[in-house]
Amino acid sequence: MKNLDYGVIGNCRTAALVSKEGSIDWLCLPDFDSPSVFTRLLDEEKGGSFAFLVSGEYVVTQTYLGNTNILSTRFEAPEGAFTVLDYMPRYRTSEKSHYLPPEVHRYLRVLYGKPKMRILYDPKMNYAGEEAVHTVFPNYIRTSSAVDAEDKIYLYSSVNFDVILSGEEFTLTDHQFFLLSYNQKLVAIDENRVLLDYERTKVYWLNWINRSREYRQYGDMVNRSMLVLKLMSYQHSGAMLAAVTTSLPESIGETRNWDYRFCWLRDASMSIDTLLHMKHQGTAERFIGFIKRILKSREDTFQIMYGIRGERELTEEILSHLAGYENSYPVRIGNAAYNQLQNDSLGYLMDVIYKYYLYFPGTLDEVEEIWEVVRNMVRMVLKSWRSPDQSIWEFRTRELNFVFSKVMSWVALDRASLIAELLHKDNYAELWRKEANGIKEEIHEKGWNEELQCFTQAYENTDHDSSLLLMQFYDFIDARDERYVKTVKAIKENLFHNGLMYRYKAEDDFGKPTSSFTICTFWLIEALFVIGETDQAREIFESMITYSNHVGLYSEDLDFETKRQLGNFPQAYSHLAFINTATLLSEEKKLSRFIRP
Repeated sequence: MKNLDYGVIGNCRTAALVSKEGSIDWLCLPDFDSPSVFTRLLDEEKGGSFAFLVSGEYVVTQTYLGNTNILSTRFEAPEGAFTVLDYMPRYRTSEKSHYLPPEVHRYLRVLYGKPKMRILYDPKMNYAGEEAVHTVFPNYIRTSSAVDAEDKIYLYSSVNFDVILSGEEFTLTDHQFFLLSYNQKLVAIDENRVLLDYERTKVYWLNWINRSREYRQYGDMVNRSMLVLKLMSYQHSGAMLAAVTTSLPESIGETRNWDYRFCWLRDASMSIDTLLHMKHQGTAERFIGFIKRILKSREDTFQIMYGIRGERELTEEILSHLAGYENSYPVRIGNAAYNQLQNDSLGYLMDVIYKYYLYFPGTLDEVEEIWEVVRNMVRMVLKSWRSPDQSIWEFRTRELNFVFSKVMSWVALDRASLIAELLHKDNYAELWRKEANGIKEEIHEKGWNEELQCFTQAYENTDHDSSLLLMQFYDFIDARDERYVKTVKAIKENLFHNGLMYRYKAEDDFGKPTSSFTICTFWLIEALFVIGETDQAREIFESMITYSNHVGLYSEDLDFETKRQLGNFPQAYSHLAFINTATLLSEEKKLSRFIRP
């Protein structure tokens, strides 16, 4: 059974997936959302990769180098052993500037003996839609597209270029390096330069994680998830990616294949909330800057998602030449969900903005700018909250009065009222509090099903929905409230299967869901914990730990039977939920993280 046994490397500009055998099977250059140059992840025959091929009795193991985003793949056999250190350079050049070029460094260290290998350097340009043409220069190999000669990458290496391109076997007698860059380098590239970037990058990540909160339990796993979230923060805008891949299927052979290389307000706001809690205010502050930039005027409306530079049109296309991950067709780029109505989205964002005002409100002009954003958001919520929407789950052909969308609309107005109080805008605070109370009253009246004794997915149905487990997390209802406790138990009884959670069971646009949405199981763990079912919560959590891959990474989904990872990878949603749950169980902290003045 194939699994997503990949490590991820990145530098807050782009990222690559490296298989547990050391093959780069996914890399987009120069940015996260650029066309891929290695696409084997989505087509094993056509996609292309960058690998070190060994024969014989080699044992291959892979780990991260401590608390960094540097990946170490060790090849060991009686004849010799070597380690591949993969990373993307990232380090500070001044207090406010970073060096984060669109490039991958691969450093080979000989450990003992005389290991033999072949190099497979097989880039395929533009999502493997265009053949690559290699041209050898004295200092590098330039690879360009056969269709567009200006689309090119550069490989610098200490290994003979003919050996690289021919794929012939050679003996590794000394340390070697490979530097694959989107740009031609303006400085001399040699081993010393590569090692300098390596040490600077290692120090950067160690310093970054050192600023995080520390936990006695699950500390190493929390740190790994923190490093993944940071890696997926786009430095140039502050946007947070949902994942670094496209079209990894939620279920093998089905068509639930989406491009996640974008910034959802929901996912990003949840990630920023977690980073704030873990004492990383800088990343959160950059995201607030992203929000300010996408609202260029008071009349601008919010979308549920944006491109990583703030793009509003994310036209969806199918790449018909690619077979898909394990032949799960189609492969998509772009995402048509960008124009959906999802009334929950602004609630998460307003929650983050409230924390912005509490923790680092900035200068007076910045505070005033964000206040305009808040008022604009409130206008949108007041206009839309009564309308049916497509929910947190992004149904493409269904609009209902989803209860959780109403809850998050309440969150938006509740936090807006608190922000107004902080700014001594009492008239706004009173008006918005009145509207928030009206939403809450309606939810308790129409969202609660007296016969089932629980809150249901929508006013119009009696379905169960995992998103309702979050009602207490956002302070809509007390964790000890009888209605919440009954809802948690009903959701668990109906959606918990083989140790994992369904999002919902009812048929959607593509039939009945057949895989577990990873974050939902973490939501259940937290919900059980706060209602007092602590032993159940810990038991499920300990099982979830074993479902991460070999380097501690989570995808979007898990197979109910085999527990294999499915869906886009690594998934920010899954990792932020792991952090929240791990810290809850580690600290046994108060029932809500929400802070009121």
